[in-house]
Amino acid sequence: MVSKSQTKLITSLQQKKYREQTGLFVAEGPKIIGELINENFKLQSLFTTDASQITAENHFHINDADLKKISFLKTANTSLAVFEIPKPKPMQDSGLMVALDAIRDPGNLGAIIRLCDWFGVQQIICSKDTADCFNPKVVQATMGSLARVQIHYLSLLDFFKATNIPIYGGFMDGKNVYSEKLPKDAIIVMGNEANGISEEIIQQITQKITIPRFGKTQKTESLNVATATAILLSEFRRSTET
Repeated sequence: MVSKSQTKLITSLQQKKYREQTGLFVAEGPKIIGELINENFKLQSLFTTDASQITAENHFHINDADLKKISFLKTANTSLAVFEIPKPKPMQDSGLMVALDAIRDPGNLGAIIRLCDWFGVQQIICSKDTADCFNPKVVQATMGSLARVQIHYLSLLDFFKATNIPIYGGFMDGKNVYSEKLPKDAIIVMGNEANGISEEIIQQITQKITIPRFGKTQKTESLNVATATAILLSEFRRSTET
């Protein structure tokens, strides 16, 4: 059974202000929970309908009805866990990085985190108005990749002014990414879903690039930001690893 205080705490973690106050976040499903535990995220409590997972005092065996009450998913998985938000690690100003300028959709952020994990990008730099990476929807969308990618929230403008790494931005009128010689150390900036990269950040871009359209009508206005990120990361890795 889940106590009233436990239910109240878990429900509150849907909101950013309570995640910040408590230093806790929620993950659901054995795969995501297992990956976070394997990467040494500190588990505060685990609630599961699978009795075989009960191996510690902070593990609680509950029924389907109780799990449904605390789950943030439309269809509850077999388990829900509360973890401590880890302390941020020092940034490394090298390698291939992704910078996100006001990405608001949790699904997009989660997909981008997963893409960075796939392409070996260890750091994502987020503007302070980008979605919270510990939002339950983001955590689920990462499918466990949150455990392996460092995410930093800071002033993009200040960071870009201080770095010597070339800064690439995705634009409709940039140079064709397929014909550019791309460096191993670079920052790829992806902009807001509706408005693109903000004007103050555009001023810091050292190279505008684009993903060319091949359709005959040329009428498609833009790509989803996560899809565009996947293509750019693939091209950067192909260019520098072959």
